[in-house]
Amino acid sequence: LTANVSVGDLFTAAFLPGFLMAGSFIVYILVRCGLNPAMGPPPTDERRNMPLAEKLALLRRIVLPLMIGAGVLGSIYLGVAAVTEAAALGAAAMILVAALRRELTWSMLADVSMQTIRTSGIVLWLVFGAVALIGVYNLLGGTTFVKDLFLGSTLPPWAIIGVMLAIWVFLGCFMEGTAICLLTVPIFGPVVVGLGYDLVWFGVLFAITCQIGYLTPPFGTAAFYMKSVTPPHISLETIFNAFWPFTFLQCLLLALVWAFPLLASY
Repeated sequence: LTANVSVGDLFTAAFLPGFLMAGSFIVYILVRCGLNPAMGPPPTDERRNMPLAEKLALLRRIVLPLMIGAGVLGSIYLGVAAVTEAAALGAAAMILVAALRRELTWSMLADVSMQTIRTSGIVLWLVFGAVALIGVYNLLGGTTFVKDLFLGSTLPPWAIIGVMLAIWVFLGCFMEGTAICLLTVPIFGPVVVGLGYDLVWFGVLFAITCQIGYLTPPFGTAAFYMKSVTPPHISLETIFNAFWPFTFLQCLLLALVWAFPLLASY
């Protein structure tokens, strides 16, 4: 929306970096637990020897949600449906699943609708505020000033992109990703195009910095989500300290995609 870039292209370009990030997390967990098995103790003999029928019964409740997720993303990647169409199909499929499970009620539909209205309202007000701010900024010549500042500097193009990434990582410690996108992408976008870079690749870099922001203090939202489901004796400080290896892996992936744009090809 802010950079006039295809959402489908962004989904496709983020496919490989997303798998690389998930794969790096898996490898780190396996190595860490291999060095210290107490951090990931094996299941009990009772759980390992559970009959196959019982295992399949436990998996039964997640089969339909997984199929819906695969169908929604598959329709986007295969070009069968646009993003908004795929979202509508996913919502309709979830309603059908709730009905099949006999969990569909009028109160649930009302709650879901209200949550959707609240979320959409927040996003729309963010868009409204950001568009108003950027509009005034453009009228005052701010975009032209920043573009000339970057393009007229002695820094090489890759270093200018690095400065933008550093700004995003810093803002991610204090702001939510949507707000950062609406405030910075209209300013950075023309500079990126002027440097000869692809905006889809730049969008994948932004998505990775958003992931870093979820883990970095003081406002790493993932830490607060984790705190809400962990035992009371586990502090926020402990959770943030546990995040640092994963933050490092995300920064490493950011550097790889920054250095090798082909990783985010589409």
